[in-house]
Amino acid sequence: MLEYRYQNFYEAIEHNAKVSPSKPIIFIEDRKVNNLHFKHKIDTFARFLEFSGIKSRDKVAVIVGNSEEFMISLFAITKIGAIAVPINTFLKHEEFEYIVNDCEAKMLISSFIYSKETKNLLYSTSVEKIVWTGEYDEIDDKNYSFTEIIQSQESHEQLMNPPKLDDLACIVYTSGTTGKPKGAMLSYRNIFSNSWSGQKAFKVDEKDRFLVFLPMFHSFTLSIMVILPVMTNSAIIIVKSVFPFANVLKQALLKRATIFLGVPTLYNSLIKAKIPWYFIWFNKIRIFISGSAPLSESVLKAFSVKFKNATLTEGYGLSECSPAVAVNRLDKQKPLSVGLPLDSYEIKIVDDEMVELPIGEVGEIIIKGDCVMQGYLNRPDATDEAIINGWLFSGDLGKMDEDGFLYIVDRKKDLIISKGINIYPREIEEVLSLYEGVDASAVIGIKNELNDEEVMAFVQPKEDIDLGELDIKKYLKSHLANFKVPKHIYFVEELPKNATGKVLKRILKEQVEKGEFNK
Repeated sequence: MLEYRYQNFYEAIEHNAKVSPSKPIIFIEDRKVNNLHFKHKIDTFARFLEFSGIKSRDKVAVIVGNSEEFMISLFAITKIGAIAVPINTFLKHEEFEYIVNDCEAKMLISSFIYSKETKNLLYSTSVEKIVWTGEYDEIDDKNYSFTEIIQSQESHEQLMNPPKLDDLACIVYTSGTTGKPKGAMLSYRNIFSNSWSGQKAFKVDEKDRFLVFLPMFHSFTLSIMVILPVMTNSAIIIVKSVFPFANVLKQALLKRATIFLGVPTLYNSLIKAKIPWYFIWFNKIRIFISGSAPLSESVLKAFSVKFKNATLTEGYGLSECSPAVAVNRLDKQKPLSVGLPLDSYEIKIVDDEMVELPIGEVGEIIIKGDCVMQGYLNRPDATDEAIINGWLFSGDLGKMDEDGFLYIVDRKKDLIISKGINIYPREIEEVLSLYEGVDASAVIGIKNELNDEEVMAFVQPKEDIDLGELDIKKYLKSHLANFKVPKHIYFVEELPKNATGKVLKRILKEQVEKGEFNK
């Protein structure tokens, strides 16, 4: 069993401010924010939330890019016992609208750069007020400036009813097989179990500096690259954008990053890129962490040759498990494996009858431990289907070897992972079904030469209807985040189906692999 040092996130903030007030917790651009100033900003924003009527267990949605404001929002919301709902910033208005209404958020914190997609949420959702980060001029009794709030001298020091370990801290939305996002309810215990297990696996201490350029709204970035550094009184180097990527490397070098989180496509690119010799020699990175999809053995070998002073390690997880489940250790790795279960977690491989399978046999991965979510918000049936006797059924197929290492074989669900982002075909298919002239559609993922997946759509037009690829893409872009829009759309007279009318996506994949469609 894990032992937990804190009951909630704010206790860690208080501890850091007390023991090392002048130690930097955040490096961002040319600024540093120390523990004491960070706590004061959190206290100030927490007071605003309370004065605005936000109470314990109220939901506050956060649509903010990587920034100090994202972190202040997260810790202020949870300080007063409210529930933070970080949302994928790449979504469009309709997608935001669904999530905000589903969680019944009373307030929204949004970056100004997303205002085109978020400002009308005041009128179409449960949101009563929006707090804007960045330059937003239309300030009134429903629209507030984050900067002006933080500049206030009033702060919230007294914690009347501090959140407890099993209270709900965050709701992280993850799409399901229905195509509509589901809110995974994560408690402080859930997230802390990931953070403390990560601390042990990666041997993290207060001297470490985490380079954060992947989105903070993502559950893995949130638990391992935001909460973990705060728990260990380490530091976070925030990089607001990955473009140009040379700036990411520059920040890593100048600010002496020690822990780097990326996705397989990034590591594929790094081994091929011409990295300046001085970065290779003088960077302080000791761990490169990879998640979201398997790394090839060739990449692992090439990376170890190029970056001799660091370890590239990969793991496996899902949002419903807060999210990390297994990871290769610094001193114990196996190529093509996603590693050993994190401390105190159990993993089994079972068949369709829930019978545990022998070593080496492929079945569904199920997980038990403090990482397992409390359930899906407002979805008791989906919760009962996903969690049985404390075991979370992942929907992923895998196997384990004699040493306990886990290997991902395939996905039971139709999930597509492109550049580390989960894409659910059913959601795209539902939007396509509303396009005039579309009779049926099927969306699949096809691996490219970098072992990443590209989204492909197959459309069956209605009889005597001519459809254009560019017109459909334009339509999809107005309803879906850009990363969900298929790279290729192919038109077919009839989609392959089984006797019950279900589309056989396996056949489509085989046809693409045979070259019957151009990738």
